[in-house]
Amino acid sequence: MRTLRGQRAVVTGANGTFGRLLCERLAAAGAHVVGLDLTGGRIGDSPVVACDLTDGGQARQGVAQAVELLGGLDLLVNNAGVGGPAPAELPPGDQARRQLEVNLVAAWHTTAAAIEPLERSRGRIVFVSSRMALLPLPLAAAYGVSKRALVAYADALRLEVGSHIGVSVVYPSMVASPIHDASAQAGLSLQGVSRYEPVEGVVAAILGAATARRPRRDIATTGRGRVELFVARHFPSLAARMVRRTITARIAAGDLDAAPLAAGMLRRAGRKPLEAPAG
Repeated sequence: MRTLRGQRAVVTGANGTFGRLLCERLAAAGAHVVGLDLTGGRIGDSPVVACDLTDGGQARQGVAQAVELLGGLDLLVNNAGVGGPAPAELPPGDQARRQLEVNLVAAWHTTAAAIEPLERSRGRIVFVSSRMALLPLPLAAAYGVSKRALVAYADALRLEVGSHIGVSVVYPSMVASPIHDASAQAGLSLQGVSRYEPVEGVVAAILGAATARRPRRDIATTGRGRVELFVARHFPSLAARMVRRTITARIAAGDLDAAPLAAGMLRRAGRKPLEAPAG
């Protein structure tokens, strides 16, 4: 195992649910940490540089500032991400485009800006994807697409820089965090479809990827997650049937009746969406 002590680490999305805990755990293990986020500040003794990583110029400047503060770079954790409802049968709106920008393009900008210092240190990159990258769910197409594209980007990157930089992808499931608020407000909660897991386990998996003696390609965060990823990869039709059965049960129970974005699925299932209250 590699030690975190003395490692110079950058964590994107530092003010988020995973990001704050990652910064704290890395610092507690003796790493020197700089966060990147839309809002600057500090997490403990670790500075957070304010920048919009979806903007290529800001991403370059933010990474350069972090590397200068750290005196180099050994570890980049691409953790920043946003979620929200986006049915695949409807045209992509602003929320869908935002998910693609933050979950994919921002990680691409950040990684490209960090390649040179990471190559010098023979460092590591850890991408925080999602189990939905391989096990997609309906009504959340933008999130699944962006996270699957992130995996494809990591795979291509590994072929280009893998001789000098370790590239790993971590696949969390559902964690209680504000990332699900928009879906819940739209009546599209994943409750009953995906099982919650503790944030501490996700952070432990990310740190495990950073400290593994040899870079691990893909890391599930729970035993159940390993099974789900195996089924999704090797038996995709079975995985789709499992998801479809769960969604069908939710529709039959009326769980999506108040969700306007699910109107198409409700109509095809023979159900009528609830009308919004007047006024």
